[in-house]
Amino acid sequence: MPAMRVFSNLILACLAMCATTVDSTPLVAAEPSPQTEVAALTTPKERVDALFTDLKREVEEEKARQVAERIRLEWQDSGSATVNLLMQWANKAIAEEKQTAALDLLDQVIALSPDYVEGWNRRATLHYQMGNFRKSMSDINRVLALEPRHFGALAGMATMLEAAGKEELAMRAWQQFLDVYPSDRKAQEQLGELAEKLAGSRT
Repeated sequence: MPAMRVFSNLILACLAMCATTVDSTPLVAAEPSPQTEVAALTTPKERVDALFTDLKREVEEEKARQVAERIRLEWQDSGSATVNLLMQWANKAIAEEKQTAALDLLDQVIALSPDYVEGWNRRATLHYQMGNFRKSMSDINRVLALEPRHFGALAGMATMLEAAGKEELAMRAWQQFLDVYPSDRKAQEQLGELAEKLAGSRT
C-alpha cells in the first residue's frame, strides 16, 4: 500500500458564480464534485466521514473502488512524520521478507501512536502472513475498536473466521463489510457463497 497521499490543489472553489453568456442569460454554476467537497474539508476525520458517505451510496464498482482507495490513503497518514517514516521502513522490510524487523518497527509504531489505525492493521496483516492467527485477530479487533468501518480489517476477520470453520460469524463480518462498502463484488460473492453453504447444511 502507498504510505502517503498527496492531495490535488482545489481549483473549482473559485469558479465565478455569476458568469453570463453573450445574450446576458445567466449561466448556472457547476456544482462542486464530491471529490472537491471532500478535499475542501479540513480534518482527516471529516474527510474520511465524507468519503464513507460517498462509498455507501456509490453503485458503480470502479468508482467505489476509487473512493475506497482514497479512504485507504487517508488512513495511511498518521499525522506524525516519525510514525510515517517507521511505516515506510516496515513496508520495505516486509517487501524484503524481513518479517522480524518489520514486526519490531510496527511495534514501535503502535507504542508511539496507539490510536493510529493503520499501525494495528499492518501488524495484523503481518501476523497473518507469519501464521500468527490469534495475534492477527487480536490486532484486527483493535482496528475495529478504533474504526468500526475499516473494510480491510472486516475482510481479514471474515477470511480467518471462515478458515476456522465459523461460517456464521464470517457471514456476519461480510455483512458488516457490505454495510460500509456495498458495491464490492468480491464481498457480495463471499457472502452469497457462505449463505448457500449454511443453507445447505441446514437442510
